[in-house]
Amino acid sequence: MDDFAILQSTPLFRGLSAEALVRLLDRLGAVRRSYIRGAVLVRAGQPSHSVGVILAGSIEAARLAPDGSRLPITRMGPGGVFGDVLGGSSLTSPVTVTARTSCEVLLIPYDRLLRPDGSAAGQLVLQNLVRTISDKYFLLARRVDLLLLHSLRAKVSAYLLAEAERAGQLTFRIPFTRAQLADYLNCDRSALSRELSRMQREGLLDTYRSSFKLLQPDALRKLSQ
Repeated sequence: MDDFAILQSTPLFRGLSAEALVRLLDRLGAVRRSYIRGAVLVRAGQPSHSVGVILAGSIEAARLAPDGSRLPITRMGPGGVFGDVLGGSSLTSPVTVTARTSCEVLLIPYDRLLRPDGSAAGQLVLQNLVRTISDKYFLLARRVDLLLLHSLRAKVSAYLLAEAERAGQLTFRIPFTRAQLADYLNCDRSALSRELSRMQREGLLDTYRSSFKLLQPDALRKLSQ
């Protein structure tokens, strides 16, 4: 997939023709940047003034927990958009964004993105920006709801049901390793492995590494409440 096809597939630029997108990116002063694995794109405690679109490779956004451990917030591959929530804030970034692999990113100055130029393309992107921010707000709210659940089994059930819904089927892969999933659920890795093993023995699910098959979704829904 070429760069413009990737950009057109993102929520930010959805609905734009390739020609309109070329003209808009030129007016916005968008620049392409390359990062090596482990490079910091956005550092916690510092301001972020750009919206980034991943063209190749992958990134991870994480924040430090009170005990100093890293808590992964999200991961993105080609077509992922980051900085769309942070860039318009007067506050510093609460997360650090790093390159999980070598990656190519298109960076767009946030202030230019917000500056109306009277073009139909510019207005459409502003509408798309508002929509993506709203969607991410609800995703964050879902994550908070997940972390507020009292038992680990409830957290696991709620998370896997949400992933099945996202995949549109009961067999799916999650974007985390077992250790990373434990970080995401804010629990101990060994406790998570024990819980998944118990749930598998009870016939609630099948799992191998990052692959899952939900065998009793109705039972999992009851457990997630």
